[in-house]
Amino acid sequence: MACRVEPVRTCIGCRSRAPSSDLLRIVVDSGELLPDARRRMRGRGAHVHPDHTCLDLAERRKAFPRALRVSGPLELGQVRRYLERLRPTAAGSRSQDWTAATVPDGTEVG
Repeated sequence: MACRVEPVRTCIGCRSRAPSSDLLRIVVDSGELLPDARRRMRGRGAHVHPDHTCLDLAERRKAFPRALRVSGPLELGQVRRYLERLRPTAAGSRSQDWTAATVPDGTEVG
């Protein structure tokens, strides 16, 4: 039986290729970008490394409208709040399961 190969996606921030499990999928809904950590939301998705550096690069390059095929301004607030919750703790340990994070308002994302 053949081994199953994990899909590879390109980060729209740094443009490097990585397994899709290493990237955060982002979708658009009503002009707002939403993190889709569990990859279950409908619609076209864009992938970015789950850190502020790649998110800032993607925003500066205006990569989200191109990747998601939408026009107009997009709001990054939910994605930024999601990434804030993933920041390493003071002890320096980072949660391995970043797919089950919640947004600061208490709603689960993904």
